[in-house]
Amino acid sequence: MDRGEHDGDTRAPVRVVLADDEPLMLAGLRTVLEVGGSVRVVAAVGDGAEMLVAVERYRPDVVLADVQMPGVDGLAALRVLCARAGAPPAAVLTTFDLDDYVTEALRIGVQGFLLKDAEPAALVRAVLDLAAGGAVLDPRITARLLPRLVEGAPPPGPPPGLTMRERQVLAGLAAGESNASIAGRLGLAEATVKKYVSALLIKLDAENRVQAALLAQGWGM
Repeated sequence: MDRGEHDGDTRAPVRVVLADDEPLMLAGLRTVLEVGGSVRVVAAVGDGAEMLVAVERYRPDVVLADVQMPGVDGLAALRVLCARAGAPPAAVLTTFDLDDYVTEALRIGVQGFLLKDAEPAALVRAVLDLAAGGAVLDPRITARLLPRLVEGAPPPGPPPGLTMRERQVLAGLAAGESNASIAGRLGLAEATVKKYVSALLIKLDAENRVQAALLAQGWGM
């Protein structure tokens, strides 16, 4: 496990735990994320067991994890992490070749899927969005995820019964916005946005905001 420290500065950047079994990938991701100073990798580890230890030790704001790792794989570790009260938001780091873990990862509560070859600025922005409570989905994998999300073909568009405000909130989810960000943009209370999100999950038959965002992206929202 790499060494890491808590940063006592109140202006500290978003703290991240990275998990990937490829040392070169870890080093590259760390460099990309830390450019600019808005993100700090507090630990970079090689398997799921080390990831859980690092989360306990450093209390990061965000966790980014590969799934296919030796020993305790990322999915098993994420299942444990996401079941914990107060767990930090977590996203899966993946290649374009998605495997059967996708559906399970969505089910256990990961907040996004990021491609390892994403543009540096996009990766940093995704981490900041995760820390703010948003869901992050690389647009290139939305079409690959949708068939795994729904049985048969995805619905051609949003349910006709959605109100204008619900559509506005859903568009925010598609963009990866947090409830606070959506509230600020629409001039609503955050608690009101939370109610809209809950209603949308029921109407869309989605288990979480990531699934709702996937559907909305598939509809071009």
